[in-house]
Amino acid sequence: MTAGTAPRWESALEAVTVYAQGALCRRVARGTVPAGGQVRVTGLPRSLDPHSLRARVLGAPGARVTEARAEIDAEPVDADAEDEARREVDRLREAYDVARTRRDRQLTRIEEVGGLRPVPPGRKRDDPHRRTPVDAWLELADFVDERLTALHGRLRELEDELRRVEHELELAHDRVERASTDAPASGVATSYTAVLTLRGAGEAQAEVEIEYGVPGAVWVPTYRLIRRQGEDGGRLVLRASVAQRSGEDWTGVRIAFATADLRRRTGLPRLRSVRIGRSQPAPAPSGWREPPAGLTDLFAGYDAAGPRPEPDVSGGAAAGRIGAGGAVEDTCVGAAYGAPPPPPPPPAPSALPGPGAAYGAAPQGFGGPAAPGSAPVPDRPRPRARTGSGARAAAAPRAGGEARAATPEAAGGALFAPAPVPGPPRPDDAELDYAALVLSGPDEPWDRRGRLFPGSGPDLVTAEYRRRAERPAALPLPGHAVRPRESAGSFDHRYDAAAPADIPSDGAWHTVTVGEIPVGLRTEYVCVPAVEQTVYATLVLSNATDQALLAGPVEVSVDGEYQLTAALPTLAPGGARRLGLGPAEAIGVTRRTHLTESTAGLRSNVTVLDHRVHVELANRLPAPVRVEVRERVPVTSEADVRIEERAGWTAPEDTADRERHAPGTRIWRVDLPAGGTTALDGGYEIRIPAGKALTGGNRRS
Repeated sequence: MTAGTAPRWESALEAVTVYAQGALCRRVARGTVPAGGQVRVTGLPRSLDPHSLRARVLGAPGARVTEARAEIDAEPVDADAEDEARREVDRLREAYDVARTRRDRQLTRIEEVGGLRPVPPGRKRDDPHRRTPVDAWLELADFVDERLTALHGRLRELEDELRRVEHELELAHDRVERASTDAPASGVATSYTAVLTLRGAGEAQAEVEIEYGVPGAVWVPTYRLIRRQGEDGGRLVLRASVAQRSGEDWTGVRIAFATADLRRRTGLPRLRSVRIGRSQPAPAPSGWREPPAGLTDLFAGYDAAGPRPEPDVSGGAAAGRIGAGGAVEDTCVGAAYGAPPPPPPPPAPSALPGPGAAYGAAPQGFGGPAAPGSAPVPDRPRPRARTGSGARAAAAPRAGGEARAATPEAAGGALFAPAPVPGPPRPDDAELDYAALVLSGPDEPWDRRGRLFPGSGPDLVTAEYRRRAERPAALPLPGHAVRPRESAGSFDHRYDAAAPADIPSDGAWHTVTVGEIPVGLRTEYVCVPAVEQTVYATLVLSNATDQALLAGPVEVSVDGEYQLTAALPTLAPGGARRLGLGPAEAIGVTRRTHLTESTAGLRSNVTVLDHRVHVELANRLPAPVRVEVRERVPVTSEADVRIEERAGWTAPEDTADRERHAPGTRIWRVDLPAGGTTALDGGYEIRIPAGKALTGGNRRS
């Protein structure tokens, strides 16, 4: 069974894991395994990385996938489906126009009925005034009310119908635009197909899971904090803004988000020994094999047949094609027999490439440059130089005055001199990718034909799909958003969404709700009156879960009302961080200072600067609050300059607080009742020797 005749299994996208950049998608396909064990799983996007393709059999012990490779399939675009989608848009647009016309006509009727008023008949100049019967007025008012009630009920139905049709029209427009965004401009649609070879499954039903990577998908965390006044806890809803343009819509998939980098290096460094002397370890297998004997004579008959004829539309034979596996497919050479012999080919090498030459490249000498694509061969040190009188005598000048070195080390002036080691070349990664190697045919240059070489890179269409898939990485981030790789630090985290999600392949940001995280909340008020006489409200968040909260924007709502959007810092498991909410206008603060300068000592040789600080707080909220007032005292590195503080404030107690605050920070924590006020007094004295005084006087704050 060939790949073309293998049965085709439809696949469905079930799960996606979005990393810091890029995503891993998992598809599931089911079907009956044929006798040959080879199947084709369709529906893979063109932007996938073929080297990331993985497959395994689910729920069948003993069954396994022995081969998996990605191939490109092309098929005509279903023009009928596109035309049907456009016709649906036209139909809904007409229905929307009809519904809007009916709604407008109903509004006109309501306006006409609402304008009904009783109009008395015309009266001549000599006619007396006539009384208007009250029953007629009331009957007219009842008629207008009854008619307006019926018309307004019908208006509600027409408006509901108009909204429904408008919603369906928007959905149809979105389907057409998304289908045309990633569809090819030509009439041919291309996609990747996974060609799998299954063993051990027999000819029974099997389920296969396929995993592959796509580039360019990005995500950033966002939050919504819901709290109520007077409660110590709250709910933090974790959301993710996701953008992808892989060429396939992620519809109804289980989605997860990770902070790891898919392209990071994972290989461990290898420490090699340093050997001195002649003995060296055997080189590791390089994956290179000698070309078969007689390769140069394989194409002798082809060369002797003469030049190939021009293509004949009447049915001439076509030249054979040599596949990647080395087999000749449909070999039929249409040579013109009796034609003059061709010019002799260039002289073939008399022997196979010597050691040190790249596979398929011209042979190189031992001392020649390294062949392209081959890894350098480690140098082998020469024998160690002799020491002592013998070496000095060997290096002494001869009778003719010419100095001669007895060893290569003496000639080079070094203990070791590099020398190439005979051995096979070491191919690079491209040459070791056997599935991508292409066998050169008889029309290739003489030093290439009959040999395997890496094929060309991705075609222009594939490169365009991958370039398009990378575009979301350049999207501007939402406000206060931080890349997960930057905020995660040295650890990687994973977040699984609680429900399936839909993310279209349009390259725009889409928000997905991941889950709800319980957090501890405590409201605190902080002020720094020495800098600004304003009290700020803050929320102290404590994370008691085992998952970290990454930095990102958080929407804060209190008692169901939106308050503001702030920047949430990274919150480790078990940690607590402060989130600023802005000024609290209901709490006032006032600060006054007083400085007194005097001298002390027997000879008045010490200057005393007495600083007094007075802070007043007023709480105009209907609930008690705790306010943290931050002040500062000077710090000095001089041993004879003393600073004496007055009691009343304290230094930061926790190690984290001391690291966060500047040296010399002092803190007051005050509990204010509802509508209450308080006053805080503090200060410090600075004693400076006369010799340490500043020129022009001492600084005052």
